[in-house]
Amino acid sequence: MRADIHPDYHFITVKMTDGSTYQVRSTWGKDGDQMSLEIDPLAHPAWNGGASRLMDTGGRVSKFKNKYAGLGF
Repeated sequence: MRADIHPDYHFITVKMTDGSTYQVRSTWGKDGDQMSLEIDPLAHPAWNGGASRLMDTGGRVSKFKNKYAGLGF
C-alpha cells in the first residue's frame, strides 16, 4: 500500500441544534474543532415527521387545485 495517500482522521466535536454535543472522527477541520449543525435529525421535518409546507409562488398551487378539483384528488 502506498504511504501518505490517506486523509488525516482526527476527533472533532459536533454540536446539534438542541445544544448537545458528541465527538466523532472526521477529516473535516483540525483536531479539536467544533462543527455546529444548522439542520440535523432533531430539527428537520423529513426525519422528525413534521408537517411539510407547500410554497404557493404566484398562485400556481391554487390554480392547479382549481383546474383539477373535479377529478377527486
